[in-house]
Amino acid sequence: MAIDRLCDLITRKDRCFIPAERMREYLLDGNEAALADLAAFRDSWNDMPCDEYMADGGRYRSRRHATLRALPSSHVVYVEPHQPHYQSLSYNNLNGGIARHYQPIEPEILRGPTMTAILRFCCSIFGRLSPYAHWHIEAHQFRIDAKLAAEGKPTPEGVHRDGVNFVLMLMVNRKNVVNGCTQIYDLDKRKIDSFTLTELFDAAIVNDHHVLHGVTPIVQLDVEQAASRDVLVVTFRKK
Repeated sequence: MAIDRLCDLITRKDRCFIPAERMREYLLDGNEAALADLAAFRDSWNDMPCDEYMADGGRYRSRRHATLRALPSSHVVYVEPHQPHYQSLSYNNLNGGIARHYQPIEPEILRGPTMTAILRFCCSIFGRLSPYAHWHIEAHQFRIDAKLAAEGKPTPEGVHRDGVNFVLMLMVNRKNVVNGCTQIYDLDKRKIDSFTLTELFDAAIVNDHHVLHGVTPIVQLDVEQAASRDVLVVTFRKK
């Protein structure tokens, strides 16, 4: 699926699922070194602090965060000074309404070839869809743990919008869990699509203005083994 066809699909459907093999092709895009630090990129999810802003009291989510920007139709992304993440309560009725200060994504990961390839891909897609936009970009590393048969909630706020223009959700690692189904809804909260990200580089893109999304809780399979779901979420919002 060429980039132009992918953009056409997002324009018509407001969402798409990209299987891992195809997503890897997009990221490499003729550059064999584009994923040179992939092992370190994946391993960075093992060193994330617990999310201390969970209004439900949960201790099942770890995360890091970064803020970036890009000029119209550019594939060059600039790292902004580290700043808090904010969502209004209208978009996140559980954890919104306050500035949330997360630890930054490690510089060598944020500026490394794998993250650069992912952000370049996002610029390529979203820059075609909105060629004159100046972009405010946020990247979020999430780990959701499931322990002792308790559910881990990838989207504890429920079905929601993020308050941006476009969202990329990219699977990084998944072990010893079931469920975690990504569900897409129209603005009347009628389910219109669903798929489960299972393999490294399985990806989903949504037009956040036109659809809502949520992910079903994950459940630990073997209680003797660690269970987690690692995802990178990248959001693009027009300045």
